[in-house]
Amino acid sequence: MGDKTINVEVCIVGAGPSGSLLGYLLAKMGISTLVIDRSSGDTPPFRGEHISAETEEMLKELHLFNKIEEKGLLRMERVEFIEHGRIVKEIHPQGSEEHVGIHVPQAHLIRTILEEAKQYKNFYLMLKTKCSGLIQDDHGAYCGVVAISGKEEWRINCSTVIGADGRYSTVRKLADIPVEMIQHGYDVLWAKIPSPSGWEPTVRLLLTHGKQLALFTQTGGYVQIGWNIEKGTFGELKQSPFKFLLTPLEENIPELIEPMHQHLTSWKDIVFLDVFSSKSQTWVKDGLVIIGDAAHTMTPTGAVGINTGMKDAYLLAPILSEAVQSKQFGIEMLSEFELKRRDHVELLQDEQVQEEKSFVFNFKDFPLKNMH
Repeated sequence: MGDKTINVEVCIVGAGPSGSLLGYLLAKMGISTLVIDRSSGDTPPFRGEHISAETEEMLKELHLFNKIEEKGLLRMERVEFIEHGRIVKEIHPQGSEEHVGIHVPQAHLIRTILEEAKQYKNFYLMLKTKCSGLIQDDHGAYCGVVAISGKEEWRINCSTVIGADGRYSTVRKLADIPVEMIQHGYDVLWAKIPSPSGWEPTVRLLLTHGKQLALFTQTGGYVQIGWNIEKGTFGELKQSPFKFLLTPLEENIPELIEPMHQHLTSWKDIVFLDVFSSKSQTWVKDGLVIIGDAAHTMTPTGAVGINTGMKDAYLLAPILSEAVQSKQFGIEMLSEFELKRRDHVELLQDEQVQEEKSFVFNFKDFPLKNMH
């Protein structure tokens, strides 16, 4: 690394789950890789933290799962659908399944991946560093990143730029990739409280006033609460007494009353999420790829976002390795990733829409408590 100039094969913008995993995989393959992130390494609250059985198997294959588990995770025993204080439907693990999802704090996940990546001398990480520009060669291919770290400007020369920088991706914007934002008619309010004594590892879904109210058990003795509200109504809602937000939980889950009133006292205790999905016109340009939410934002429904982004990284890594070996970084080589992945991701997005539309039907015509 020279003074204010860095030369690597791959520069990844964004150290979330997908960017960190891709950096680890590339470093493991012997590819010089730099990951930059504008944060100080702290994970924001209320990000997707439930991984699927497929992601679990992928992390086991990569010998990461046990190390993550040492830091703490929690296997969900069942999903409950609750209406008027009564469980109307349950989903349990089927066949050889051991759970219906695993809660993994992003801090545990990302810290473990980066710790493993740092063991490779060809892996570099720069935090508190933001992408301020992209560099193109005489033919228009992307070949670097301009980054700001503190008061210093860095030039990062690379063969491929990866945008793993989330739903408001700077890389996508700088690369002038058109994106379609899709509204789903709702936003989400998040909060977290300590779980009461005896609270089991469950996902509990309530139907209140025709809207979903979700409770996710979390590692470390917490419950994450998510209220679906009509799109664009949060400003108006904040004019109402705060207690109205808690009433449905008091009526349906009385054991939460005490921790709620201790830890949720005003609208300041609530985090707002603007819900939308997105489809980028392309994921690939010469010398550049976008992955995860930067390429295809998912909604919170089904907790598929984190799993989708990490699968992107898993599938892209060998394609980038081949590109480095053959020194071909053009769209012809890199498009293999989008061709392999895009149809499946858009199918997942369609399934999210159907799941959102059909949510209320989980509470109708179920005379038996235990459904499988």
